[in-house]
Amino acid sequence: MQTAASPEALPPLAYFPVPIFSSVMGTCGLALAWQRAGEATPALAGIWPGIAALATGIFLALLLLYTLKLVRHQGQVVAEWRHPVRVNFFPAISISILLLSVVWRDTLPSLAFFLWCAGAVLHLGFTLAILSSWIFHTHYDIHHANPAWFIPVVGNLFVPINAAAFGLAEVGWFYFSIGFVFWLVMMTIVLYRVFFHDPIAPRLLPTLFILIAPPAVGFLAYQALGGSLDAFARVLYGTALFVTLLLAVNARRFLQLGFFLSSWAYSFPLAAITIASFVMAQRSGHVFFIGLAFGLLAVVTVVITTLLAMTVRAALRRTLCIPE
Repeated sequence: MQTAASPEALPPLAYFPVPIFSSVMGTCGLALAWQRAGEATPALAGIWPGIAALATGIFLALLLLYTLKLVRHQGQVVAEWRHPVRVNFFPAISISILLLSVVWRDTLPSLAFFLWCAGAVLHLGFTLAILSSWIFHTHYDIHHANPAWFIPVVGNLFVPINAAAFGLAEVGWFYFSIGFVFWLVMMTIVLYRVFFHDPIAPRLLPTLFILIAPPAVGFLAYQALGGSLDAFARVLYGTALFVTLLLAVNARRFLQLGFFLSSWAYSFPLAAITIASFVMAQRSGHVFFIGLAFGLLAVVTVVITTLLAMTVRAALRRTLCIPE
C-alpha cells in the first residue's frame, strides 16, 4: 500500500479512475441499440456483434487495470470509495456486467446467466454499502448531490431486463422496486440541489444526461417483466423522452464544454432512450417512433465514437490518469 509517497511519486496506475467504467456502459448500450436496429431492419443485423465484442474487450482491459490498482495502490482505491462523487461510479462495474449479460443473452446464454448472477449480487452489495454511507454519513452535504447519485440505486433496474428470460421474474420485481422507488427519492434531492443551490461544476454538467436513464431503463425493465404498453409504461417512456428533449434544447451549453471523463455520461443515457424508442415502436406500431429511434441511433453512434476517440487521445497524452 502506498502511504508516505507524495502524489508526484505515484505512477499513473494509482490514478486510474473508476468512472472510466461508464465507457463500458455506453459501448454496451450502443451494441444493444444496434441490436434493436437489426431486428427492425435485418440488413443491419451484422453490426452489433462487432460493437459487443469491443465493449467486452474494453471491460476486460479496464477490469484488469483496476484490479492491478487495487493490488498495488489500495490507498487510492479507498480514497475513491470515500470520495463523495467518485464512490457512485463503483456500481458502474456491476452495471457493465449486467449489460454484457443482456448483450450476450441470445448468443451465449450460459455466459449471460453467469454474468447476470454476478452483476446482480455485486450491484446489491454496492447499493447496500453506498446507501448505508449516505444514511450514516460524516462528510456529505447538499452540494455533493449530482445526477451521478442515481447510479447506485437506479442501477437495480438493469437486473429485471434479463430476470424473466432466466425464469426469475420475482427477483426482477424485487430489484425493480428498489430502483423505481429510490429513483423518485433521488430525483427530488438532485432537482432540489440543481434548482436552489450553486450551479453544478462544468466538469460534472454531462452527468445531467443521467436523468434520462432511470425512466428509460425503467420502461425497458417493465416491458421485460411482462408489462404491457399501459399508462405506467407510457409515463416512463414519456418522462425519458421529455428529459431528452430538455437537454437537447440546451445542446449548445454541452457542446461548449471540453472533454472530461464525465463526458461519458452522455453515452449510455442516449443509448437507453434509443433502445426504449425501438421497443416503443415495436409495441405501439407507430411510424413516428421508428423514425425517432433511428434518428437517436445516429446521434448516439456519433457521440460514442467521438468519446472513444477523445478517451484514446487523452490516454496517449497521459492526461487520463492524473491526480484530481
